[in-house]
Amino acid sequence: MLMNPRRVSLFHHMIRAMGTVAGSKARLRGVVFDMDGTLTVPVIDFPAMYRAVLGEEEYLRIKFENPTGIDILHHIEKWSIDEQKRAYAVIADFEKQGMDRLQIMPGALELCEFLDSRNIRRGLITRNVKEAVDLFHRRFGVMFSPALSREFRPYKPNPAPLLHICSIWGVQPEEVMMVGDSLKDDVICGKRAGAFTCLLDETGRYDSPQYQNDVEFKPDHKVSSLAEIHSLLHKHFDLSP
Repeated sequence: MLMNPRRVSLFHHMIRAMGTVAGSKARLRGVVFDMDGTLTVPVIDFPAMYRAVLGEEEYLRIKFENPTGIDILHHIEKWSIDEQKRAYAVIADFEKQGMDRLQIMPGALELCEFLDSRNIRRGLITRNVKEAVDLFHRRFGVMFSPALSREFRPYKPNPAPLLHICSIWGVQPEEVMMVGDSLKDDVICGKRAGAFTCLLDETGRYDSPQYQNDVEFKPDHKVSSLAEIHSLLHKHFDLSP
């Protein structure tokens, strides 16, 4: 029987709290990354994509009701088959344009080298397609395993993909950190799984008051660049093999 994600999160939070009380650093055995906007430079114009899929009026209505962000994939799942096909075609076109301009995020390769030097596993979870993940691996010569794309269901913010990676690695969620640039996808996925979370906020957009009260979870850590994660890991985690 599957446990309620909130209960799973609470259970692992209690375990982490016990370790903190004991005065020891949490052991880190793996880091799972988001791809678009985290390992790669943001190039997809998501507002334009949402407008193209939803239409201007519907886009503005949903944006008003969901100030922290639009979950376009879950939204279109409620549509008819024909409407879904049209929507996915539009999304695929925007994603193809993104693949044509794919750039690795500054600091990503150095962070991967650091994790490798400490024998800390690296995984990836993205709502993009497998083709984009394969291109990322080929173009930049760095591999993440497992690397779960949109074809893995259910996708973020459901904790299932992160729990799947933990199972494959043979580690507990409280020994893993989820790193991403989205509160509604990456942080909530990590928190619901019971993992540590790190929000990458390059521009400070999440300092806005609208994100202080309207989100389910707050990240454990927040950085403005991947380069900052090195010192964060040293300070807060036990990195021993």
